[in-house]
Amino acid sequence: MSTFNNSKGEVFTFFLIGLPGLEYTHIWISIPICLIYFVTILGNCTILFIIKTESSLHKPMYYFLSMLAFSDLGLSLSSLPTMLRVFLLNAPRISADACFAQQFFIHGFSLMESSVLMIMSFDRFLAIHNPLRYSSILTNARATKLSLVLTTTSFLLILPFPFTLRSLTYCKKNLLSHSYCLHQDVMKLACSDNKVDIIYGFFVALIGMLDLALISISYIFILKTVLGIASQQEQLKALSTCVSHICAVLIFYIPIISLAVLYRFGKHAPLIIRILMADVLLLVPPLMNPIVYCVKTQQIRVRILKKLYLK
Repeated sequence: MSTFNNSKGEVFTFFLIGLPGLEYTHIWISIPICLIYFVTILGNCTILFIIKTESSLHKPMYYFLSMLAFSDLGLSLSSLPTMLRVFLLNAPRISADACFAQQFFIHGFSLMESSVLMIMSFDRFLAIHNPLRYSSILTNARATKLSLVLTTTSFLLILPFPFTLRSLTYCKKNLLSHSYCLHQDVMKLACSDNKVDIIYGFFVALIGMLDLALISISYIFILKTVLGIASQQEQLKALSTCVSHICAVLIFYIPIISLAVLYRFGKHAPLIIRILMADVLLLVPPLMNPIVYCVKTQQIRVRILKKLYLK
């Protein structure tokens, strides 16, 4: 089972893992995983279809929502092939190039989602703080350009990852810690100097944390604006427009923060706990976001029911 070119130290194959010690249950675990992916893809495609076909939803708020659905869809499709191979087909082998490509898309769509959530918080602040000028400040054209900039920037920041990983030398270790490829996971297997990967990976992680900080600042200003409204009914009405976004932020960042804390302070925690947390990080946000927005956003919910009723 030789997977290396010894003259160049070049890796040819990595091996993914599912749930160590529970391999006999993989076929059964694959059933809910397949169901989650089906609901995720259906839900996000539905949101994209509704926003595209309903001209009344061609507004900045829904453009950003479509970007969120697109990033969720991309994130799910990026991890889908290896998750199903590991759990359904018991085929953990993955080529180095495929692994580097997968981690590029997983990290790219994750960073894109973080950026979209950040700009959506700014959109909510602008709508609450200055509702009369909202449509003139954040026009459809500006929202489209902003979405394109966010997408391009996210993937440009992740672009060096595959190349820096490809330049490393891998000696004996080739067993990864998850059922999909992550930059930090592959990087740890290198036996050559990986300081560049560590520093740049930390820089990209800081960008993600900067998004969270800007989201927090936006909500501080939103709360300050809402508290300045005289009518309690108007206060509740203003806050109700943020409920879906707050849920999306919590769904996205709580698993990330929990996993970071677990890796930092829970080094003696069972490996399976960390694996499950990492799987939650990839599976839950793309699944829950369309559900939350369909339930909590009346405009989306009404149009979905209208489509179903017409059919």
